[in-house]
Amino acid sequence: MTSSALLIIDVQRRFFDSDPKAFEAEAVIARINALARRARSAGAPVIFVQHEQASEGLLPNSDGWRLASGLEVIAHDIRVGKTTPDAFLGTELEMILQSRGVDYLVICGYASEYCVDTTVRRAAALGYPVQLVADAHTTDDKAHASAKQIRTHHNATLPGMRSFGPRIEAVQSAALTFSE
Repeated sequence: MTSSALLIIDVQRRFFDSDPKAFEAEAVIARINALARRARSAGAPVIFVQHEQASEGLLPNSDGWRLASGLEVIAHDIRVGKTTPDAFLGTELEMILQSRGVDYLVICGYASEYCVDTTVRRAAALGYPVQLVADAHTTDDKAHASAKQIRTHHNATLPGMRSFGPRIEAVQSAALTFSE
């Protein structure tokens, strides 16, 4: 039996509580909250990753760095700070996962084309099968593509990557289950 964890990347006030807000900000937070409740019920760890970068308004303990309004966090949820798009690079994330016997990741959050993409790829490279929550990762509109197009692109592209070995799937939030 596999043991999963929910990894919630960069759902911070800077991206969700200010204008312009991330694409479908409120809906994404509602889906993440539902996922977190299901993960906690199954005994799966819920891990919040927070980007830290002063030049982006993400200085630790600043208003923009804090987790987004409406995000449900409880005392035993885990928090990990990061300074690059890769939630594993220079952080204790892999040690946390190993210490809890996690061998499968469910990943959601912000930004689809940067931190979510990089962390999904790195997780697979480290041997973790990944379920990318297809409707619970988001970004902002860019000059070359809308946020909706970017999310659709990543939902189609990441599962097609087979060279890492572990499988990457894009799954709607309502279809996800967790195991302890």
